[in-house]
Amino acid sequence: MAVHWFPGHMHKALKEIKQALNQVDVLIEVLDARIPYSSENPEIAKMRGDIPCIKILNKSDLADPEITAWWQTHLETDAGVKTITTSTDKIPKSKQLIELIRKSCPQKEASIKTINAMIMGIPNVGKSTLINILADRVIAKTGNEPAVTKAQQRINLGSGIVLYDTPGVLWPKLENPNTGYRLAASGAVKDTAMEYDDVGFFTADYLIKAYPELLRTRFKLDTIPDTELEFLELAAVKRGAVMAGGRVNLHKICEVLINELRLGKLGRITLETPNMLEKEKQEMAKVEAEKVLKKAMRKQKFKDGSLTPDKKDRKEKREDKRAAQSRRMKKR
Repeated sequence: MAVHWFPGHMHKALKEIKQALNQVDVLIEVLDARIPYSSENPEIAKMRGDIPCIKILNKSDLADPEITAWWQTHLETDAGVKTITTSTDKIPKSKQLIELIRKSCPQKEASIKTINAMIMGIPNVGKSTLINILADRVIAKTGNEPAVTKAQQRINLGSGIVLYDTPGVLWPKLENPNTGYRLAASGAVKDTAMEYDDVGFFTADYLIKAYPELLRTRFKLDTIPDTELEFLELAAVKRGAVMAGGRVNLHKICEVLINELRLGKLGRITLETPNMLEKEKQEMAKVEAEKVLKKAMRKQKFKDGSLTPDKKDRKEKREDKRAAQSRRMKKR
């Protein structure tokens, strides 16, 4: 899924983050515990070098606890990375972050110098709420929609720690096609940047396989069908998402499903696991290799004179159109 939302202020924020990194002792990345991989900004891994990094799995009260623990183990295999889980209803645990920041910079502790920490995360991940908890006062503006914080600010947390707050940023290109769906389902992008029906079908397909009992209980169904379309039709009837003439309103039931997922009404759900992502990365590598091969073959045909530029453009457009139609059919 293509998320058509990378505002100008996000591009500016990434540039400013890179410029400020030489003053930073520890990076803090706030992740959504339901989508640790999809909410992890790949630009940060490229930028941080050997700077210690604390990854906070926020909204852990909405995520599957067993999978969250699995993700923590997986993330901490990277050098210099520590993890902690937080949620807005567990304020004391959030404040444990202060001690973790200190432990990440023992050399600064020994010399009694100020520790400069930078906190970042995707939009609507709960970063601003967490900052207000750490500071014991309202500093960062919070909201229930993405992109509330628009500029960097420095916050003195006391005890020798200064926190650099940054705007929530996405990244220009989503390499994994499923990442866009997961970001949209969790609320990381504005609803105007997504198609509810597409995200709803993707979400339903995953949930009927990973959490069938939670769906059955929530929508009061006797059994969970094998396909997302069948499930959405049954759920729509149960919730009254039916139009004149008895036709199912798929857009409405997709909207209901996504909103209830975001609010935790379906239960504690995680939308991806480390194993899933390894398989998806392998598939992405395979697709990329095929693209490189096709490009090389087209280039050779062009050299041989069997493929003119016009024919090449038309052929590529036909292939892209067929691929898009195939993806849409699979979702339905």
